[in-house]
Amino acid sequence: MKYYCIGIKGSGMSALAQILYDLGNEVKGYDDVREYKFTQDGLDKRHIPIYYDQSHPLDKDMIVTYSAAFSPDHKELMRVKEAGLTIKTYHELLGDLTCQFETVCVAGTHGKTTTSSLIKHILTHNGGCNYFIGDGSGFADKKNNIFVLESCEYQKHFMAYTPSYAVITNIELEHTECYNGLDDIINHFAIFANKAKKGIIACGDDENIRKISFKMPPLFYGFHENNDVIAKEVVLDEVGSSFDVYIHQNFYGHFSVPLFGKHMVLDALACISYCYLKNIKADTIQSLFTTFVNAKKRFKESSCKGNIIIEDYAHHPTEIKVTLLSARQKYPNRHLIAIFKPNTFSRTVEMADDFKKALEIADEVYLTEIDSNREKQEDYPNVTSKLILDKIPNSHIISEQTIDQLKEVNNAVICFMSCADTSHLIKSYQEL
Repeated sequence: MKYYCIGIKGSGMSALAQILYDLGNEVKGYDDVREYKFTQDGLDKRHIPIYYDQSHPLDKDMIVTYSAAFSPDHKELMRVKEAGLTIKTYHELLGDLTCQFETVCVAGTHGKTTTSSLIKHILTHNGGCNYFIGDGSGFADKKNNIFVLESCEYQKHFMAYTPSYAVITNIELEHTECYNGLDDIINHFAIFANKAKKGIIACGDDENIRKISFKMPPLFYGFHENNDVIAKEVVLDEVGSSFDVYIHQNFYGHFSVPLFGKHMVLDALACISYCYLKNIKADTIQSLFTTFVNAKKRFKESSCKGNIIIEDYAHHPTEIKVTLLSARQKYPNRHLIAIFKPNTFSRTVEMADDFKKALEIADEVYLTEIDSNREKQEDYPNVTSKLILDKIPNSHIISEQTIDQLKEVNNAVICFMSCADTSHLIKSYQEL
């Protein structure tokens, strides 16, 4: 088969393109962004061609798929429609793939990428697996039976998937532009989970998950005693997190992960729960945890002139909170600076108060203007970063041109947080 992926540098589309290529298909792509993005590493490795204008010919046999970030009237989408090519959404193609393998669908408002990456890491060293990770990483081999799929709830995409195992990390209000409130979100997670054929793994500490009526008994994990898989004796320190695990009240093993924050312990518990169901031994899991490296843009660290730079995908108030607390855990004696690039106008206006509470964990707060590739400013008049900024005393707007506000910063941890691209801002600081 031949596939043409529009928006191929998007994290989801990039991962899908890599999987399609690995399964023996011919893959080409289009993107508006000419400059390098970290999501294209796997594409470049496979020599998948990427086009940036409309000068290349279109193959009549190609199946076209496209990113949700592209509007229906985008010139390249209009071109393929006029050419009469077959068009399928990328979540439809992923849905087709879930039926071909024993698929582990990892869903949740937060923690999907880390949990998927942990499960992928263990399985890669225990028989192999195919995977789709939300940092733009994708891989497939026809010989593998298991497919680990990070399953996003945006635009109800995960409704197209058929899981063998469904994992739910948590449920919160999010994507208010495509759901009618929290109850609607919970209902869709319930439909998703109850499609699972072999098992459901869910965080039992989450009150919204506990509202779901599951068709089969889930394996609940968490810190509370009413779970099936429980983490006890949790120690969070400057080298990571360690804890004991009990399953059905019996001691299962002691685990250490090079990850920071109690939320990461929960992600590790979700992975352990799945591995338990697959009869992977505790000592094997622990041995592989020690070599785990988290996904791209997940608490990614570097240093510059004595300061620590952390780049993280955090874009929801809960994610910002745990990222900043994780930085406090690892670097308790350093000055903590939060730099946040808000993404989407709807999220900004809906959660301004929650963003304020989360960002105030830092010693200093900076915000960029809102970056939104799927909403228009004119649809949200007067919605700017000032909605958050005005709630936080002594906070500031920052940009590549005003990065010199950080010139005198010393012995600090600077957290750049967003699901939008912050690499240019980081580069400007490093050049400064």
